[in-house]
Amino acid sequence: MSPWKAAHAGDHFDTIDTPALVLDLDVFERNMKRLQEAMSKAGVRLRPHAKSHKCPEIALRQIKAGAIGICCQKVSEAAVFVDAGVDDILITNQLVGEQKVAHAIDLAKRATIGVLVDHDDQLSAFARASALRQIQIDVYIDVDVGMGRCGVTSIEQAVSMARQIDQAPYLNFMGLQCYHGSAQHFRLPQERQSAIAATCAIASASKEAIEKIGIRVQRITGAGTGSVMLEGSSTVFNEVQAGSYIFMDRDYAANQRDGYDLPFEHALFIKTAILSHPTSNRAVVDAGLKASSVDSGMPAVWQRKDAIYRKASDEHGILDLTAESTIKLSDSIMLIPGHCDPTVNLYDELICIRGNHVEAVWPIAARGALL
Repeated sequence: MSPWKAAHAGDHFDTIDTPALVLDLDVFERNMKRLQEAMSKAGVRLRPHAKSHKCPEIALRQIKAGAIGICCQKVSEAAVFVDAGVDDILITNQLVGEQKVAHAIDLAKRATIGVLVDHDDQLSAFARASALRQIQIDVYIDVDVGMGRCGVTSIEQAVSMARQIDQAPYLNFMGLQCYHGSAQHFRLPQERQSAIAATCAIASASKEAIEKIGIRVQRITGAGTGSVMLEGSSTVFNEVQAGSYIFMDRDYAANQRDGYDLPFEHALFIKTAILSHPTSNRAVVDAGLKASSVDSGMPAVWQRKDAIYRKASDEHGILDLTAESTIKLSDSIMLIPGHCDPTVNLYDELICIRGNHVEAVWPIAARGALL
């Protein structure tokens, strides 16, 4: 860990050292309010995904604004948020192995914890562990609704697992996880609409089949930033899990927006400095692969038309400059990360600015929580 901080509360923006992860609080708060108001109006629970920010301060603010809890992707992430006072968490991933199951049961003694299953062995592990400890835990069946990743692939499987969960004394069957991650990044509105219509059809059929055997499906949960308004207005989903909406990375901004989409704004940036300017048409910044994830493409240069971030190496980013570029050595610029989630995981702290000053520095406390 660095012996120095990139910034402290009260500092001027110009003095923030680089590279640094910067959050524009005014924009962040507008994004947070937009989605919360839309879901409240629709009568749909908002459970934001904390894998995007890994920051307890953000989760607590989301809950204060009206969210019913959060999602985590890992049980170790959930532990960080429970320690910070978050008392309702859905772990939207399969947990395999005695240690992870035991950790989830430990957390369920302190907070409302939900877990996903898509195989009888996972279900049995939670049934045994919860009965042994006599601790209740919520269980959701993960349904593959078209993504081709995790999830049961037939309605018959879903019905069978719902029956087993219902019969286990310390497992609370809550409903279905129906998340179509790929649809979040379909560029055209009609592509997203078609994918989510199919998702809703599978979710509805699964719910109907389970309730036909007398077991109530309390929740159908899922959705992400790219499609949240589709699920939120579907009357099928009664809970949504968008996460990146508070930040809005470059990849999500590449989606063609339709009338149903909310106008989320870029709030998350990487402040970086020009450390080399070897030619008139090339400059190098101090934000490379260790400062920004490039799995969804290179970061974009914010509010400048005279530079394009072309490629990255470990500690360097190469900028192509136009003939009219005014960029010079030691200048700082702002980058929009291509993919916010893994970019956030590269940093220990989030530098929160309002206007030209640092208002707060928030720890990214769940960074590296991979277990």
